[in-house]
Amino acid sequence: MFRFFRHIAIFEGVTTLALFLVAMPLKYLFDTPGLVPPVGMIHGWAFIAYIATMIVALWGMGFTPIEWMRTTIASFFPFGTFLNDPFLRRKQSEMEANRT
Repeated sequence: MFRFFRHIAIFEGVTTLALFLVAMPLKYLFDTPGLVPPVGMIHGWAFIAYIATMIVALWGMGFTPIEWMRTTIASFFPFGTFLNDPFLRRKQSEMEANRT
């Protein structure tokens, strides 16, 4: 489940960048707003999936309140999920090492 969460996190980051770097510039710079509604909706669903999957995947995994906050805040900023991924990868490795 943890690996699935990391995939959702990357997808959420990609949709954020698509919205901010493609759809919105097309709307405001070139007066072509057609991509904002579908990309915005996909990003909205990706954000909801991120939060829901985060709760399910990380609950009971020994995350500190600061680590929860860091992972939550990462979804609110462009590039945040990408910058948080090495941290999640380390946590995943630690959990796998402790399991064996």
